[in-house]
Amino acid sequence: MSAPLIALDRVTVRYGAEAAVSGVDLSIARGEIVTLIGPNGSGKTSIVRTALGLISPDEGTVTTAPSLTIGYVPQAWHVEDTLPITVRRFLTLRGAKTGADLEQALEEVGASHVIESPLQGLSGGESRRVLLARALLRDPDLLVLDEPMAAVDVAGRAELYRLIRLIRDRRGCGVLLVSHDLHLVMAETDRVFCLNRHVCCSGTPESVLVHPEYLALFGPQLGRELAVYTHHHDHDHNLSGHPLDPAEGAPDGSGHHHDHGHDHSHDRGPGATGTGNV
Repeated sequence: MSAPLIALDRVTVRYGAEAAVSGVDLSIARGEIVTLIGPNGSGKTSIVRTALGLISPDEGTVTTAPSLTIGYVPQAWHVEDTLPITVRRFLTLRGAKTGADLEQALEEVGASHVIESPLQGLSGGESRRVLLARALLRDPDLLVLDEPMAAVDVAGRAELYRLIRLIRDRRGCGVLLVSHDLHLVMAETDRVFCLNRHVCCSGTPESVLVHPEYLALFGPQLGRELAVYTHHHDHDHNLSGHPLDPAEGAPDGSGHHHDHGHDHSHDRGPGATGTGNV
């Protein structure tokens, strides 16, 4: 497997005497979608801020690929009603890009029709697509999306998660996604990290859904509701959920290949790891 785009090794972040997250190991490879889930206050934002380089860990290390470029879509975004700015003008604030670049980015996210619209007039889904286009203008190696579906209805969220997967497929970038939409994001992600100030469990979506630590956080009823879902892949994983290089194939007993869409229901998935309580 190639070197990860970013790797957190035993990262601990403290605010005062309290640890927001403790001993977190997390890596993201090129072409991989990694999703962070967990209750409010579980440390997801601290991990995102650490990955973005906005804060330094109190313990542990963060390693990034040389010349790593990150595109970021924030959780909260507000435009003053009195600010006269169009989508086109907003996107030019990212830097020197041609009109063709802006149009191509908006077309990629399905928002070409709003290029001359005022930002204040956009729907929730249109706003999120514009922010995603803005992040793509950086030609990122890694997309970091912090709760990117705010103010979007359920149908729109499902479509946007599919769009994120298509962007990954097309560009080959890595994606770090923070989400509360467990029932939607499970179908579009490669690996899941369940946080509660430490990594409770991690691995493929199938395995995390039935892991005791996950069920303890979200309840067995939710676990049962999410245990059957559609998961589409066109690449291989090893048992830890890492995508394999195409040349490696699916080794006997150590990986599996998805090239299909169907329902999964397992008593116990093989790919989860759990750390227990710290």
